Amino acid sequence: MRVGRADLRRGKRSLTQEPFVADEYIERLVWRTPGGGSRGGPEAFDPKRLLEEFVNHIQELQIMDERIQRKVEKLEQQCQKEAKEFARKVQDLQKSNQVAFQHFQELDEHISYVATKVCHLGDQLEGVNTPRQRAVEAQKLMKYFNEFLDGELKSDVFTNSEKIKEAADIIQKLHLIAQELPFDRFSEVKSKIASKYHDLECQLIQEFTGAQRRGEISRMREVAAVLLHFKGYSHCVDVYIKQCQEGAYLRNDIFEDAAILCQRVNKQVGDIFSNPETVLAKLIQNVFEIKLQSFVKDQLEECRKSDAEQYLKSLYDLYTRTTSLSSKLMEFNLGTDKQTFLSKLIKSIFISYLENYIEVETGYLKSRSAMILQRYYDSKNHQKRSIGTGGIQDLKERIRQRTNLPLGPSIDTHGETFLSQEVVVNLLQETKQAFERCHRLSDPSDLPRNAFRIFTILVEFLCIEHIDYALETGLAGIPSSDSRNANLYFLDVVHQANTVFHLFDKQFNDHLMPLISSSPKLSECLQKKKEIIEQMEMKLDTGIDRTLNCMIGQMKHILAAEQKKTDFKPEDENNVLIQYTNACVKVCAYVRKQVEKIKNSMDGKNVDTVLMELGVRFHRLIYEHLQQYSYSCMGGMLAICDVAEYRKCAKDFKIPLVLQLFDTLHALCNLLVVNPDNLKQVCSGEQLANLDKNILHSFVQLRADYRSARLARHFS
Repeated sequence: MRVGRADLRRGKRSLTQEPFVADEYIERLVWRTPGGGSRGGPEAFDPKRLLEEFVNHIQELQIMDERIQRKVEKLEQQCQKEAKEFARKVQDLQKSNQVAFQHFQELDEHISYVATKVCHLGDQLEGVNTPRQRAVEAQKLMKYFNEFLDGELKSDVFTNSEKIKEAADIIQKLHLIAQELPFDRFSEVKSKIASKYHDLECQLIQEFTGAQRRGEISRMREVAAVLLHFKGYSHCVDVYIKQCQEGAYLRNDIFEDAAILCQRVNKQVGDIFSNPETVLAKLIQNVFEIKLQSFVKDQLEECRKSDAEQYLKSLYDLYTRTTSLSSKLMEFNLGTDKQTFLSKLIKSIFISYLENYIEVETGYLKSRSAMILQRYYDSKNHQKRSIGTGGIQDLKERIRQRTNLPLGPSIDTHGETFLSQEVVVNLLQETKQAFERCHRLSDPSDLPRNAFRIFTILVEFLCIEHIDYALETGLAGIPSSDSRNANLYFLDVVHQANTVFHLFDKQFNDHLMPLISSSPKLSECLQKKKEIIEQMEMKLDTGIDRTLNCMIGQMKHILAAEQKKTDFKPEDENNVLIQYTNACVKVCAYVRKQVEKIKNSMDGKNVDTVLMELGVRFHRLIYEHLQQYSYSCMGGMLAICDVAEYRKCAKDFKIPLVLQLFDTLHALCNLLVVNPDNLKQVCSGEQLANLDKNILHSFVQLRADYRSARLARHFS
C-alpha cells in the first residue's frame, strides 16, 4: 500500500501538469507497480496485485476528488462574496461621480456667467477707449497739421531721421486729410504736406535700395511694409526688380540666366513683400518684355530677309527655349491663372513672327526641295525633260495602259534610274524638320491645315518631281519587245521606288499623322496619299509588264538565233553527242539571271506575282517554240532533255503553277518518242488525261513518223 501511495503522490503531481494524457498516466502507473510489467525474472506479471493497486488508486483518486470539490465550493462562495462587495463599491462610486458632475455643471455655469460679464465690461471699456484713442490720434494729427500750417516743423518725429517710419505713417494720414480740404483756403499747406509726402517717399525708396544692396532682408521688409500705403510702392517694386537683374545676365545663355534669376528671387520675395506672387509676376513680365524680346528681335531680324533657313531654325530654337523657360516658371506661385499669363507673354514676343510663319516655311521648303533636285540632276549632267500634262498626255497614258505600247521614241538612260536615296533622305529630312517646326510654331487651330500644306509640298517634289519623273523616264527607256540585246534597267527603278515608298510611308505615319489625326485633314491626306500610290503603282505595273515582254523578246531572239531545225531531226541519228541544245542552255542562263534580278528588285507578294507572270509567258514561249519543229526519235529525246532543263530552270521560280505547267509540257514531249502502240496509254496518264485532245494531237503531229498509217491509226 505504501508503494501505491507514493505512486499516487507522483500521479497527483502529474495530474496537475499540462497537458494531461490519461493513457500515459496509466502506463506510468503500471510500469511502477511490482508485477505490473511483462518483464521476466522474479518480477513476473501479477494480475491480482495489479488489480489491487488499481482499486487502491481509484479510492485515493475519489478521496482527492472530494477534497478538491470542497475547495472549489469554498472558492466559489468567496468569489460571490467579493463580487457583491465590488458591486456595492461601484454603486458608491457612481453616486459620488454624479455629485461631482453636478458640482462641475454649477461651476461651468458660474464661469460662463463671469465670462459674459467680463466680455460686456470689455466692450464697454472698448467703446469708451476707442473714441478716446481716436480723439488722441486726431489731436496729434491736428498738432502736426498746425506745424505745417505755421510753416515750421518742430516735432521730433519729423526732425529725427531714425523715426522715419513714424513720420511716414503720420504724413500718409495727413496727405489723405489734405485731399479733402478746399484748395483755395489750404493750397499752401496742401503743397507743404505733398512735398513732405514726396520727400519721405523718396527717402524710403532710397532706404530700401540701400538695404537691398547690403542684403538686409529684414530692413527691406520693414521699408516695404511702410511704403505699401504710399503711391510710390510700385516704384519700390520696380527698383527691386531692376536691382535683382544687375549682374544676372553674365552667361551666354540668357534663358538659363533668366531661370536662375527667377529661382533666386522666388526664394526671397516672400520674406520682403506682402504680395510676393505679384512682385514675382512683374519681374517675369519685365524679363520677357524687355530682355527676351530684345534678344529675340536681335537674333531674328538679322536673318529674317536674307537667310530663310537660318531664320526658321533660330525661330524654332528661340520659341522652344522660351516655352521651356515658361514650363520652369510654372512651378512658382504667380497668381490664379499663371498658364494664361505666361502664354500671353510668349505671344507678345513672337506674334509678329508667327503670323506669317507658314508662308516662310512653305516658301523655304519649296526652294530648298527644288535646289536638292536640281543639284542631283546637275551631278548627272541631265537636263530634266518636261513631262506633258493635260489632255494629250492623259490620252497617251490611257492608250499605254490598255495596249502596253511604247508611245514616243525610246530614251537611252545608260542604266541611270534617276532615283537617288540620298536625294530622298534629304527631302524627307527637310520635311521632317518642317513638320517639327510646324508642330511647335503653329496655332493649334491652324496646325492641321499647315501640316497639310507641308505634306503637299513633299508630294509635289518627292512623289511627282522625283519618283514620278523617274518612272516616266524609266518607262520611256524600256526598249520594244523585238529589240536585240536590250538592257533592262526598269527593275532597278522598281527596286529603288519600293525603298522610297517605304521611307515616304514611314514619315507619313511618324510625323504627319500625329499632327492631323484628330482633324478633317486626316481623310484628305489619306486620300491624296492613296491617289499618288495608285498612280505610281499603275506605272510600275505598266513598266514591269513591258519589261517582261522585253525578256520574252530576248528569249525569242536567242531561240531564233541558236535553235536549228537539225537539232530535233539530226541527219545522223546514231551520232548525237549533246545532252541538250545550245539554245536551251542560253535561254536557261538568261532566265535564271532575270529571275534573280526580279527577286532582288521586289519584296513580299510582288515577287511571286511577277515571277508567276514571267513563268507563264516563259512556258507559252517554249510551248509555241517547240511546235515549230518536226521531231525524229532522237530529236524527240533531245527535246525532252531541253524541256527537262527548262523545268529545272522553272524550279528556281518557286511558283507551283509554273512548275506544273512545265511538268505537263514535259509529259507532252513524251508523245514525241513513245511507241505508237503506247500512245493511248500515255495520253490517259495522270498528267495528260485532263488536257484537250487537240493539244495532244498537235504534239503527236510533230513526230516525223506521224504520217505513217500505223501511227495515225493508233492515235485516231
